[in-house]
Amino acid sequence: MGLNENEMRAAIAKFVARAAGARSVNVLELRPLHGGAIQENYALELEISGGEFAGNRSLVLRTDSPSQVGASLSRAQEFAVLQAAFAAGVSVPEPLWLCEDSSVTGKAFLLMEKVPGLAAARDLVRGPLSDEAREALVERLGEELARLHRIKPPVAALAFLPIPHHAAALTRVALYRQYLDALPSCQPALEWGLRWLERHAPPPCEPMLCHCDYRTGNYMVDGARLTGILDWEFATWSDPYEDLGWFCARCWRFGAWDKEAGGMGSRAAFYRGYERVAGAAVDPTRVAYWEVMAAVRWAIIALQQAERHHSGEQSSLELALTGRMVPEMELDMLMQIDHIERRESAHA
Repeated sequence: MGLNENEMRAAIAKFVARAAGARSVNVLELRPLHGGAIQENYALELEISGGEFAGNRSLVLRTDSPSQVGASLSRAQEFAVLQAAFAAGVSVPEPLWLCEDSSVTGKAFLLMEKVPGLAAARDLVRGPLSDEAREALVERLGEELARLHRIKPPVAALAFLPIPHHAAALTRVALYRQYLDALPSCQPALEWGLRWLERHAPPPCEPMLCHCDYRTGNYMVDGARLTGILDWEFATWSDPYEDLGWFCARCWRFGAWDKEAGGMGSRAAFYRGYERVAGAAVDPTRVAYWEVMAAVRWAIIALQQAERHHSGEQSSLELALTGRMVPEMELDMLMQIDHIERRESAHA
């Protein structure tokens, strides 16, 4: 973050003392957390003396990483989304303080409570949880998503989020075309996929607050218990089926192809939890459409990440290898479209 560790500890201690109204703050531990490609996260162990937050506290500091993308929210915006989700009863780490003064550590950052558990997607997918525990977990994730979707515009604190003026699907198609046009190479398969998405866009619906990266890897599990939904930097007003399709998309099952809800459980359980809180049935055809969109979106993100490496903006083997995943996403897209069209033909 531009400071050495001792300077970082001192800067954080001073900021928290002021924000928490404490007499003093001692930073017992400061260590980077792995897994954030777009944001940097640090685990903090604090000893706070005096004030409302007195005692030992486990927090997470979240700030920008060098590979930040333009589509992600700023830390101030993400903090506002976290506050809205927390107030709505969604299981998120409690947002505590925001620092927009870059002179403190060199970059804006937010501080939130640290929740226990594991988020690593492949470890969760391949872990020891029983089938019964997995079904209960994805049902709970469905409930949490429906609770988030109860938040609808206008919300004064979220006025920075653009409200789609047309169908959210068409808004996405237009955006992804812009992203493809900005890349140096042609992507005919993805262009064809975007045209298919444009021609088959579902009718518009009332926009709701969507996480837009709701998947295995972005939630914490302690044992078999969901402890928090993470990584809100892409949240916006959108079609709620964008989140449903993203969670169920094949690209986010991490090899557990038969477990269609995030590689963890069944669609039936995920939909059941969502429907219980939403009070309305899930339309599987609309989910299927957004799964096509998910494959296209992830392929474009992979191309953008690879271009950061190839352009010299950020030398990174991880970013370079991400670009090698594009053919797999294109295949997912084509397989999903074929599945949809075969089903439509069978019911014609």
